Amino acid sequence: MKTSTNSVTRQSATHFLLFVIFVLYTTCTCPRTEAATQQELLRGFKATPNPSVKSFQALLNDSTGTFSFGFLRVNSKQLAIAVVHVPSLETLWLANPTQLAPWSDRTQLFFNGGLVISGPHTRVFWSTGTQGDRVVLLDSSNLQIQKLDDSASFVWQSFDFPTNTLVENQNFTSNMSLVSSDELYSMRLGNNFIGLYAAFNEKSEQIYLRHAAMEAKADIVEGKGPIYARVDPDGFLGMYQVGNPIGVDLQPFTSYQKNISGFLLVRLEPDGNLKGYYWDGSNWVLVYQAISNTCDLPSPCGSYGLCTSGSGCSCLDNKTDASSGKCFSPSSGGDFCSDDIEKENDFTVFRRNGVDLPFKELMRYEITPSLEQCEGYCKNNCSCWGALYNNGSRFCYIVDYPIQTLLGVGDDNKVGYFKMREGAGKKKMDFGFGLGIAVLCVAIAVSIGAIAFGSYKMWVKRRGIKRILEEEDEVSPGPYKNLGSASFRSIEMSCSSPR
Repeated sequence: MKTSTNSVTRQSATHFLLFVIFVLYTTCTCPRTEAATQQELLRGFKATPNPSVKSFQALLNDSTGTFSFGFLRVNSKQLAIAVVHVPSLETLWLANPTQLAPWSDRTQLFFNGGLVISGPHTRVFWSTGTQGDRVVLLDSSNLQIQKLDDSASFVWQSFDFPTNTLVENQNFTSNMSLVSSDELYSMRLGNNFIGLYAAFNEKSEQIYLRHAAMEAKADIVEGKGPIYARVDPDGFLGMYQVGNPIGVDLQPFTSYQKNISGFLLVRLEPDGNLKGYYWDGSNWVLVYQAISNTCDLPSPCGSYGLCTSGSGCSCLDNKTDASSGKCFSPSSGGDFCSDDIEKENDFTVFRRNGVDLPFKELMRYEITPSLEQCEGYCKNNCSCWGALYNNGSRFCYIVDYPIQTLLGVGDDNKVGYFKMREGAGKKKMDFGFGLGIAVLCVAIAVSIGAIAFGSYKMWVKRRGIKRILEEEDEVSPGPYKNLGSASFRSIEMSCSSPR
């Protein structure tokens, strides 16, 4: 009987304990793991980055679990808002690539009708500036802010603001641009072409690839609407005109019409190439390259490099070892026009035969009767960094940006004239060194002055005491000597900065 009573008591205690745990679980206001990733964000949503997360912190998933929206950790200390491909953790879209927030518990993402990334002291790093009711991530990886009164109505979507990537079925219009992660290259649409541009010069851009629409199946009708580009799931990058479903151009991938069931995207890479990839379930497979030859890339060997087919990279000056990765790094600044630059002394000139431009058909040129005249045109032009002359065609190509990689060719009739800025880094170093010397001299002078002044005060004090004693002993004082007239003149200090 005693055993039965104890058993009943233990069961009652167990039930009571389970009831307490259930109540605590259902009423706890602490954040839960399952609540961190959901399929919609409503007004009032707030989130801060978790300090223990090393790469990506998911906040919102699509219905299939293939894509996720959340905090992306950048360089361990910074934060971007991103959409990623979950199986590979590949970034497809970034909200704030140029205004990264700190990865800190004081950084907050909230939704108040618009998505906002804020930091300490109410600083706003990025905002959609919208008035919506909910945030959803579609199965296409498109992040949308929608109105609840109409499920088909959205007030903002990430597909309208691509970063460096286009995914399948995402329209790329003439008011958009793709920008490589190093911000050096961009892709934009012209009236009938796709163009790739390099920001070699801070004042202008150089187009290095221009793919015009072939118009094989449909013509571009002037005045009927702009063109747009789209990655088609069938395996091609197409160009279309608004209002016409038939493509005016088609660039096939190696996966073209192979009935693949994976996911396609194109990306503008840091080397300036536009590449297409296919997710085969475990890896990203390269299926497209806009530029297939390495030497045709905008700058595969870096500044003042030379790319020769079959031989790789070397340096234009024939002296620097290209294996170091840099032949020459020009100073920042787009020309030789600055007032503090002495044209004759601030750069050297060297020449090289058998060189050509990788995209010369897209560059401006002059027809000149001689190499000397071509070189003179560049020499007297402070915005010119170099010129390439063809003795056969008499074409003189002007390079108005810091010299990048050129092509090595076997034709000695193609001659390059190059300016190389000298002393820019040295002058800055000398100026800083001279300034440091000047500051040191001033500090020494102040110290000596302080010591001398202190010595003077001590001398005056002692002199006063001595005079009092002399007066008391009725001794006549000796002649007064001014320290500034003798002792100070004996102290000489020379501080000269290097020229």
